[in-house]
Amino acid sequence: MDEIDRKLIELLQHDAARPYSALGEAVGLSSGAAHERVRKLRERGIIRRTTIDVDPVALGRGVLAFVMIDSNAWMGDPPTAEALLAVPVVEEAHVIAGSSSLLVKVRTGSTDELQAVLRRLFQIDGVTGTQAIVVLQTFFERPTSSLSAC
Repeated sequence: MDEIDRKLIELLQHDAARPYSALGEAVGLSSGAAHERVRKLRERGIIRRTTIDVDPVALGRGVLAFVMIDSNAWMGDPPTAEALLAVPVVEEAHVIAGSSSLLVKVRTGSTDELQAVLRRLFQIDGVTGTQAIVVLQTFFERPTSSLSAC
């Protein structure tokens, strides 16, 4: 991956619907060459999907929480992933190191709904506890950058 690929990724992260002609112009390539570069980035799995950014509050999901899940067993196997996938308001799930086994990102419409989700998480085999961290304000959410490290 070279600097042109990195710049194309950055441009697409800001606007995934940007035309290939505009992408090419921004990086000094023809429309066709930009299209070919993006196609290869998809083939190599660097670009995993094209999506839109939706305001969760507008969809009635204004309560954001990160939930640490404790367990008495290893939770990094497919049955745990499947159980978490079955909870539609779980947006992300991560196996983690430390005192907890899993970290999940949850968006609900109310704290009552969050409480129901916590009850549902407790029903997953091996779960012994949860600690929910409710977000009061989000300063920013940044996409993965291809241009700079620190």
